[in-house]
Amino acid sequence: MTAVAPAAQAQDKGGVDPSFLAISAGYHDIADDHDAFEGRVEYRHGEKFWIFKPVVGVLATSDEAVMGYAGVLVDIYFGRRWVLTPAFTPGLYRKGDGKDLGGTIEFKSQIELSYRFDNRSRLGVGISHISNASIYDSNPGTETVFLTYTLPLGGR
Repeated sequence: MTAVAPAAQAQDKGGVDPSFLAISAGYHDIADDHDAFEGRVEYRHGEKFWIFKPVVGVLATSDEAVMGYAGVLVDIYFGRRWVLTPAFTPGLYRKGDGKDLGGTIEFKSQIELSYRFDNRSRLGVGISHISNASIYDSNPGTETVFLTYTLPLGGR
């Protein structure tokens, strides 16, 4: 396996990625009994603040649960083609007819592995976990496995 590539080699034009629109679809609550389809849309900012890039998004499930969130991610390049992206995004959750996660404030952590195409778009798979970090009495949490297509916005 190739070692982690320097940012300027893995990214285009001076080590700066463009911003991205990420569209995801997945299987929500895989480890429990409130399984549903999940769709997501995210805006992933291209500029780094130290090693972090801002991300903002919304997810919705087929049982009407909704979460809006904002946080940070890190793109870790393995050669030119593979990108590992861990992210942490606090947000606001409404359960709809879905799983009660214990309260409105929830935290989503995820990891995604993507293949990077020549045009900088990416196709990846990942897993995420949403929970309230025990700030409420109940903290059942939920996991989602998902497929993501990430589309570069503009050119740099």
